[in-house]
Amino acid sequence: MIKVAILTRDHGAFFELGCALELFALPRPEFDSWYQCEVVSFASCPLNMLGGVQLTVRQVDNLDEFDMLVVPGWPASGAELMQLHREALLRFYKAGKRLLSFCSGAFLLGELGVLEGREATTHWRYAALFQQRFPAVRYVEDVLYVYDGHIGCSAGSAAAIDLGIEVIRRDFGYQIANQVARRLVLSAHRKGGQSQFVETPVLERANQFSQALDWAVQNIREPIDINEFAQRARMSRRTFDRKFRSTFNMSANDWLIQQKLNLAKGLLESTVQKSVEPGTRACSIEWIAGQSGFVNAITMRHHFRKVLGVSPTQYQEQFAGA
Repeated sequence: MIKVAILTRDHGAFFELGCALELFALPRPEFDSWYQCEVVSFASCPLNMLGGVQLTVRQVDNLDEFDMLVVPGWPASGAELMQLHREALLRFYKAGKRLLSFCSGAFLLGELGVLEGREATTHWRYAALFQQRFPAVRYVEDVLYVYDGHIGCSAGSAAAIDLGIEVIRRDFGYQIANQVARRLVLSAHRKGGQSQFVETPVLERANQFSQALDWAVQNIREPIDINEFAQRARMSRRTFDRKFRSTFNMSANDWLIQQKLNLAKGLLESTVQKSVEPGTRACSIEWIAGQSGFVNAITMRHHFRKVLGVSPTQYQEQFAGA
């Protein structure tokens, strides 16, 4: 069981805290294994939050008992941190444990120096200040999150949920991550490399672009013509292509391939789970390719190697080993 600490403070970020709780603290009895989560603080309680709300959480001086730490916001202007608590955070990091920051939480990781030489991001409104304060960090603009399995940073409040779903996917697989996303009433459309800022977040014709995405996902096993895709969104091809780039930072065709890969990965994982012996395949790679919308297994293998760096069989064996 993965033990998670959510670190909060006086005047902490309420929405980001709620995202962390929904992702990692909400009981999920439908799963055999889940996170054990606790909200903690270095400060004495009660904590004064937005709107006059007071919050009582467990006060700690160290984080040694936890496996993952979530920082749901931190003052961008900097905040005083006792040497004892700085040492506790650095000891946690040096032990190889996982650190996640939501929105401005990246500023705490930056102050600790753990992001130096690494890729990181935060909300676009803090981008200039973050780069000025932490020039040794490889700041990544216009993404929802960055995550290497050890340290993750989300761009903003809503992107925190996207990062959390990616963490769940790596810990428990695609099927469970998708179940959590559905329970949160989220689409599975957003990936880390998507743009964090859309020029026109409210469409002139409500939800037509989103409905086109849903139609594509529902029909992902069939050949999808990009011109028909654009027509479903009630857009010209040129506007549709531009909209895709600004929203997902990829072409519509690349997005379709990503959805097919997601489906294929889920089938490969579930095939391992249904196998009598770990690592054996109950279904052929050719069958999985067809069920995922690829023309054939050769095409699927090509995209697996291009995007993931492994073959479908290697991916399946890695998941079985995990």
